Parts: sequence; structure tokens; C-alpha cells
Amino acid sequence: MKSFAFPGPTSWLIVFVFAFFIISCNNNKTVTLEAGSLSLSFDKSGNLTAIKGLKGNDYLPKGEKAPLLTLRVKGKYEKPTSLVKKEDTLILTYPSAITALVVVKQNPTWFSFELIKLEKDAGNVELAVWGPYPTTISKTIGETVGVVRDDEFAVGIQSLNLKTLGGYPWSENDCMPQIDIFDQDDFNELSEEGKRYVLYRVEAAKPTKTGSSLQAYCRNRDKERIIENLGFRKYVAPVWNDGGVIGSKIALFGCPVNEVLPTIGRIELAEGLPHTMINGQWAKTSSRSSAAYMIMSFGENDIEKALAITKRAGLKNLYHPGPFETWGHFKLNSRFPNGISGLKTCVDKAKAQGITLGFHTLSNFISTNDAYVTPVPDKRLAKVGSSEVVDNITALQTEIEVASPEFFKEFKNSHLKTVMIGNELIRFGGVSDKAPWKLLDCQRGAFDTKTGLHQKGETISLLADHGYKVFLTSAELTQEISKNIARIFNETGMCQISFDGLEGNRSTALGSYGESMMPYTWYSNLSEKIKQNIIVHASRTTHFFWHIYTRMNWGEPWNAGFRESQTDYRIKNQAYFKRNYMPAMLGWFSLKKGMSLDDMEWMLARSAAFDAGYAFSTSYKALEEYGQSDQLLNLIKIWEEARLNGAFTEELKKEMEDLNNEYHLEAAGKNKWNLYRLATTLFSYANKEKQPGEPKFSSFSFTNPYQKQPLVITIKPVGGSQCKNISVEMDNYKKVVFPVELKSGQILSYDGEGKIDVYDDNRNLIKSVQIENSTMIIDNGVHGFNVEAVFTGGEKPEIQIGLKTLSDKTELMSQ
Repeated sequence: MKSFAFPGPTSWLIVFVFAFFIISCNNNKTVTLEAGSLSLSFDKSGNLTAIKGLKGNDYLPKGEKAPLLTLRVKGKYEKPTSLVKKEDTLILTYPSAITALVVVKQNPTWFSFELIKLEKDAGNVELAVWGPYPTTISKTIGETVGVVRDDEFAVGIQSLNLKTLGGYPWSENDCMPQIDIFDQDDFNELSEEGKRYVLYRVEAAKPTKTGSSLQAYCRNRDKERIIENLGFRKYVAPVWNDGGVIGSKIALFGCPVNEVLPTIGRIELAEGLPHTMINGQWAKTSSRSSAAYMIMSFGENDIEKALAITKRAGLKNLYHPGPFETWGHFKLNSRFPNGISGLKTCVDKAKAQGITLGFHTLSNFISTNDAYVTPVPDKRLAKVGSSEVVDNITALQTEIEVASPEFFKEFKNSHLKTVMIGNELIRFGGVSDKAPWKLLDCQRGAFDTKTGLHQKGETISLLADHGYKVFLTSAELTQEISKNIARIFNETGMCQISFDGLEGNRSTALGSYGESMMPYTWYSNLSEKIKQNIIVHASRTTHFFWHIYTRMNWGEPWNAGFRESQTDYRIKNQAYFKRNYMPAMLGWFSLKKGMSLDDMEWMLARSAAFDAGYAFSTSYKALEEYGQSDQLLNLIKIWEEARLNGAFTEELKKEMEDLNNEYHLEAAGKNKWNLYRLATTLFSYANKEKQPGEPKFSSFSFTNPYQKQPLVITIKPVGGSQCKNISVEMDNYKKVVFPVELKSGQILSYDGEGKIDVYDDNRNLIKSVQIENSTMIIDNGVHGFNVEAVFTGGEKPEIQIGLKTLSDKTELMSQ
């Protein structure tokens, strides 16, 4: 047997030097990860040093480094000082001697990074921040979805669980901000392209001076905090046990721009994220995701009538604006005498006709008549903050002394001014100016709660509320309410919902986390059958909610005229939707007095231009009172069928984006339509004081860019005016005098060939008059017009005169 000899001193030195060399080389080694088209490189300090994509292009700004994971420890941000890769785990160390273990998985087209462990002093870690990861990409920045792209390549980040928030901890309340995240000088240096990315709020992607950045983070919520929230300078953020920063997880991916949605879809399915479907197809790619829908109240006894109207408009979604008597427990109102079973009957009747039903919610708003409030208030109603009562309180006492006034003195955002003590709600008028601190003019037993005796030292809390005169929820109650809504869906088969007022969930003191929590809890509690055909929308979204919601829609159609209500906001939204891979929507429109069929087609043309759906809000009464309801509903049907069948070319849609362009569409057979461009103008003629004998007419000009045709004229008194003997003269030789007297609110329509129709302001026909030998045929080109009228009433006599001509038809076909 051969003996073994230990090495001598010289040999030991050689072994030691060799081992040290190997370890040193390993510590200096760059860690490179590859997944699909994306390659990431990290140096030994844990900094990202390269973001390479197609053709080997490096998208990391020159000279910049970015830590994979930053920790905030006792208020200070710490970047890693070292990184070692051991199999699928990245081991990062920090200046405070904390070690973080991050598991990385290299999937076919994305990476996932998950913080699985913190060693040493982990209890002092307040935040875990992924990035920010800077890129040179600036052309298109999807601030909500977390994707930035140029013409060829896209880089994206995705939060892979609810508690990992897209964004950066710019504020302690976790409400993602808008423009105020930027230093003003930094903002001024952004390109105009960059400045436009703050329509809502910056989250997972942000414009920067060098291009853009991607970021996400997670907060440890194991300690109570005081934050600014809901307009209050001090608001208690209670402990929320969700595991803290451990388990925070993100995905990073890079791909050709046409692969972004398929990649996110694969991430959703593989990582267990919500993946909403419409008729079994992913909502983000379904043509039904941007379908228009009808908003109309109905009940058990008239559902057939509502369905008939929906079908006349060619729509397949009918949406109830408010079927509930209370919010919170969502008790149905008297139009559903059989409760949930009656609502299910409505759903079944609609389904038999190919129509789905949905309803509107105001998310976590709790109405004051709900069982969460009365007669015994739920302890989980959201609280701004609390103090203690100083002395025993009798049942009749109207002044209550409290140990501290700090949560009770801010009235600006307290709309119900209500405190909870025990099982009693109390409304109060104010707080004393100095100690002893007292709540004054207390209204005991508010909202039919029971007035009682209260002991010294009991907790008294100011309840959070909203301007709609409702209370709000803690995180626990948000989850329960979400389950209440899910139960209705599971029991009835409802297929559409809106989480309006989702920002109310900031009452949880979780910021955008709380906003996402409500729809996530709701979705998680839906049956698998319902999940296969569900439309989800809201008036806002968050990075994580993007995975759940189908589209964004909102409703403010009553604040101005049909064309003027939020028009600029509606158009700005289209660019926001496009850069964030969201189906396009135009918002709510409402049938109202004074609206014309031309107004409706103006909106429908914008729907076609942006391939955007919309909600048409109406009622039985409004349709019955509107004299052209049949034509109106038919226009909706014609335009929607053409849009969903791809009849509008990209070139035509671009032309139709111009709000000044107007169109008329007619059905021309199966999958065929005729489109007409309109030339329109609007003049005003006001009563004028002139010298004796001087003509009182006013002169205008109008260009007809189309073929020779009858000129359509509309005349409408404004400002309470009344008038008669209205005349329109063209080119100083052809004159038409309208032998009618128009009262305030009435509209005259002349077809150019001798027929006059007079309508009321709801388009009901009052009378028709035929003028013999009186036509107004207009040639192509510029024409002059003289208008004159005799006013018989009105403080500021004035009429509006509209002129209209049509182009030759453009034939459209489904694609």
C-alpha cells in the first residue's frame, strides 16, 4: 500500500495562494443572467451593469449602475456591497451586515426575483426596493403597466404579488404620485414626450433625463405608523401582517415590441397572477374588451324592456347603475322583491338573448343605512386615529373631553364628523380651542346607534369618510366587502362590474396596495366559471390591478354639453391606454335634452377613430321623451357593428381622431357600410341696433368642399330668445324665408329642398311646413350668406345657424 505524505511548508504556500486566487477570481466575476431576448449583468457589488437586448444593444445608460435590491434600514437606504451567486440564489450583503437571499429563476422569456430571507437585524428592515433600473428607452413609457419600449425592443417589470407595489416609496402613504415626484429642475429637463407620462400617476415606469426607469418595492408593515392620508396630516397606518418584505417578488423581461402582451400573458399564467377572460379569451386581447355597453336601471318586472332597448342598440352588455339599497352588505333595492334569486332570473333572461348583465359599485363606500353602520357599528370601519375619553360619559352628555385633539381637529376632509366609542356613533360640531380638549355639540346615537354610558379611558376614534357622505373600510373590512360582492356574482352569474371610487380603499392606510386589494380579493373568490367570462372596469387602475381589470371607464357626462363634458380628458386617456396596453374607452355619455343625432355621430366617430368603447347612460323615461330615440339607437348599432368588424382603416381612423371632423354612417348590406364626411359650420346672429334704414342682416361665409347638393340648415334660439321672419340669403340672390316663429328651446331643421321641421329641445316634432318653390342648392366652393331675424323675446336675443353638406360616399367593408 502506497503511503500518503503531507505537503511541506512550500507546498502549503502554493495551495493557499492558488485557493486565494480562485476565491478572488470568483468574487470579481460578473454575474450574467439570460432569459429569452434579455441579458442582465451584475458586478460583485450587486449593481446592474448591463441590460442587453436584441442585437446586443445595451439599454443601461452609459456610466450608470443600479442595485438589484436596495434596503431601507432604520430610515436609511442601503445599497448592497457584495453579490455572490450560488446555484439559483443571489446572496447580497449590506453595510449594516444584513444578508439578503434572492432566488432568481431564468424562465424562457423572463426572470423572476424573490426575496426569500434576511439574515441579521432583519427586524429593522423597513423597505425592500427593486431598482430603480434605468434604461435609455424613452419613446414609449407605460407608467402603469411597467413597460418601456422603442421601435424594436421593450423592457418591462411586473410585480408578482399584491404586496409588491409597482413604483418607488416616494411617499410614506404608498399612494403613487403624479408630477410632484420630480424635482422641478429635473422635470423641466424632460422632453415634451417625457412630460406627458404623468396623466394619472407614475408607478412601475417613469420618464427620466436619460430615458426611463423601472421600479417596484415592498414595505414591512409590522409596526404602527402615522402617515399623511386622505387629506389628513396625521392618519394611523395600523399593523398589517402580510409577511413583510420577505416574499416580495418581481419579474423582469425584454422582448421585441410585438411580443410584450404575449410575454405578460405567459408571466400571469406561470406566476399565478390574475388572468381575466372574456368568453374564454384573455381580456387583454379580446375584441369584446372595448365593446360599448348600455347603462340603464332595471328590475325584475321590466328586465325584458331593458333587454329590448339594448338589442335595438346592437349592444351585448347591459349594466345597472345602482341596484342596491345599501353599500357594504349590498342589499338589493325594492325593484328586486325576490332578492338575489330575482337578480339571477334577470341574468338568465339576458343570457338567453345573448346579453350579459353587470352592475356599478362604489367599491368600499359604506352607506350610513348599511348593517356595518347601524344599529351596531362594525369595529372594522376605517379610523383616522384615536384618543381616550378623560371622564365617564352619560347618555345625555353633549360635550366629551378627550386626552388629545390631534385626530379630531382636521375638518376639511371629515364629511360626516363622526366618532365611534363602544357601540355608539356620535357626530360633533367642533373641538375646543384649548385644554381641556372637548368635542363640542355632540349629536348622540347618530345613524340610529344606541346612546350609552361610557367609562373613563375608553377609546374614542374619528371615522374616515368620503364626500358622498359614506364611511370607509379598514383592510379587513375591505376584504370582507369584496367577498360580499363575489358572492353575488357566484350566485347570479353576473358578468360585469365597475369598481368606481377605488381610491376610497386608501382608507386602509395601504395606499395603492389597498386599492388593488379589493378587486384582487373579489377576483380570488369568484368561481372558475365566472372567471371565464368577466368584464372588470374602474375609473382608475394600479400596476397590480392591471392584471385584473379589463378596461378603464368613468362617468362624468352631466357636467357639460354632450360634446364638451371632459372632452380633453377623454382624448388624453387614449394615449395613456395605448402606451399601457389597455383597451381603449371613451367614458360615459348621457342622453340629455338638446342633444342631436349629429352630436351622437360626432361621439361615435371618435369611438371608431380610437377603436374605443364607451358607456351610453339612459333611462326608460329619457328614451320615451326623446323624439329621435329609434334613430339614435340605430346609429349606435350601425357604428358599433362597423367598428367591431374592423371596417375602419388605419388611415381613416387617424383622420377621424380630429375632433373637428364630422361623419355620417349608413348600413349598406351585410358587413357593408357607406361613410359620408360632413362639412359643417355654426354662425351666431344677434339683435343689433343700427342707423335708420341700415340693413340688420349679418354676413357670413361657408365653403362647400363637396359636390353640388341641397344645403341643410338648422336654426336654434339661444339665451331664452324667441324670433320670427328668419331669412337666409345665399350669394346675394337666393333667399329662403322661414314662415315660423321659434320659441326658446325649439329647433328648426331645413332640408334644402323646401321642407321645414320644427322640434322641441328633446327632438320631438312639433310641426312640419313645406315651402313651395324654395330650395337652397349649393355648388362646390365658397359662398356668402346673409342672415336676418325679428326677435320677439329674450334678454340677449340671439340665434345659432348651422350649415351642413355631405361628401360622396366612401364604401366600407368588414376586414
